[in-house]
Amino acid sequence: MTGDSVARRVTNLLAPQVLVIVMPPVVGLVAQGWSGAAWGLVASALCGGVPAAVIAAGVRSGRLDSHHIVDRARRAGPLTAAVLAVLAALLLLVLLGAPTLLVATVTAMLVALAVTVPVTLRWKISFHAAVSAGTVVVLAHVLPAVPTLAAGAAVVAVVCWARVRLAHHTRPQVIAGAIAGTLTTWATLAAFGL
Repeated sequence: MTGDSVARRVTNLLAPQVLVIVMPPVVGLVAQGWSGAAWGLVASALCGGVPAAVIAAGVRSGRLDSHHIVDRARRAGPLTAAVLAVLAALLLLVLLGAPTLLVATVTAMLVALAVTVPVTLRWKISFHAAVSAGTVVVLAHVLPAVPTLAAGAAVVAVVCWARVRLAHHTRPQVIAGAIAGTLTTWATLAAFGL
């Protein structure tokens, strides 16, 4: 297996939409059992499923180059859909009394989007790096923190390597994404007292 094929597999396996769909039910399950997982599925469907469907439709129609949206100029529409979907999820979770950790997690997604979307309209920040780093921070709140952060840092480094290896981003773009994802998620969870 070549370096490029490994990078493509990492990029696909740890794509933002994959992590945003998988992470909330896992966090909910670990934090609060099956009821938490059910709340997580609601968050997954809206925060991950809706944007993934919008992107898939864009790829099928030829408006988008791939589900990774390599062409920065084409990101505005799918990112607007993502912001609206995350807002809808957050409102629904708050109105229905979802667990605080999941409300905080979805809020962190919204805060990360509030930081990264304006940046990507001018400069191609890495959403892969931002989402993977944010996911690690959330997981460190429900799993043993030190091993989760250590393993997570290695995973984020591999994601960053893959994006640079495929020439989809530069090193500064993946570093900026990882920092943005880490700081926005950490600050949001801290604001919730978690």
